[in-house]
Amino acid sequence: MSKGKVIVGLSGGVDSTVAAYLLKEQGYDVIGVTMEMWPGEGSQKAIEDARRVAGNIGIPFEVLDFKKEFRECVVNDFMEQYQKGLTPNPCIVCNRLVKGQALLEKAREMGAEHIATGHYARIEKHPKTGRYAIRNSITAVKDQTYALYRLTQEQLQAMLLPIGEYNKDEVRAIAEKIDGFVAKKGDSQDICFIPDGDYVAFIEREGNYKAKPGDFVDMEGKVLGKHKGLIHYTVGQRKGLGIALGKPVFVYGVDAEKNQVRLCDNGALFQTKLYAGNLAHMAYEKFEDGMRFQAKIRYAHKAAWCTVKMVDDDILEVTFDEPQRAITPGQSLVLYDGEYVAGGGFVLPNDPVKNM
Repeated sequence: MSKGKVIVGLSGGVDSTVAAYLLKEQGYDVIGVTMEMWPGEGSQKAIEDARRVAGNIGIPFEVLDFKKEFRECVVNDFMEQYQKGLTPNPCIVCNRLVKGQALLEKAREMGAEHIATGHYARIEKHPKTGRYAIRNSITAVKDQTYALYRLTQEQLQAMLLPIGEYNKDEVRAIAEKIDGFVAKKGDSQDICFIPDGDYVAFIEREGNYKAKPGDFVDMEGKVLGKHKGLIHYTVGQRKGLGIALGKPVFVYGVDAEKNQVRLCDNGALFQTKLYAGNLAHMAYEKFEDGMRFQAKIRYAHKAAWCTVKMVDDDILEVTFDEPQRAITPGQSLVLYDGEYVAGGGFVLPNDPVKNM
């Protein structure tokens, strides 16, 4: 008796391969799909790897064209954010709008109740609120909850994350039984549509954009020299600034309006307060003043205790117990209630209270 039909996103890598295998073992009617999102050298090879492992597992396989959705929702947004002086995380947008929404819509067209991916996370109902929430995987080393915080209740209800109960060594051991070649593949690290990591060249080429030089300034606004264009810089950066001041300096902030990059010493990068907008609610339907959470301000950040306060309908003020280094506009603030994702939002570049 089948547990229902599930569409699994197969990338041709270790984690999604094992996700598909486990779901079939658990009694689901599994269909493997590769989402074609960006034309590139690796995409055809990935499709062939995914097709082969689907055959090894014994499940049907299809290639779905998501290039239009990916370009509009993820790539264009990434380029626009950088041009505004922000530092976006495109995987977060992709998980919500492409792997979450577009794939779910396609799954329903195919008569499937569920979608699944190879993320290291779990989906459970929050013990206090009863809402669906992402819970930490059992392995802290590979935990990917940060990148999933924008998923909606509808998406979470339909999504399965079977490898959240396994560590990476266990997953590789299962992959070895399915396909020895795939089992030896390394983990993908870079932004998938910029495999060489040169996002400046990518934005100039794909966005038909030319970086415009401007001024480096100090914390008082005094001009220190010339920068190469805003897309070359992000908060906390020290290397590659192209300016010698006789002491270590770091990027404090990027001002798109004035086309300025503000520099500071390391101490000025530590701050206790940030504001986040475009909020996503997961375990909690709303945030109330005085709520306490642990928060991450980037993927590899060690979660830190904070207190939150709503300052507008869609703006959250977050005050950390201890100063945090290089809070970066455009990155995501993700709030955790114990092991559960409470929600989060995008870090704003300015203090909205002063501007209200």
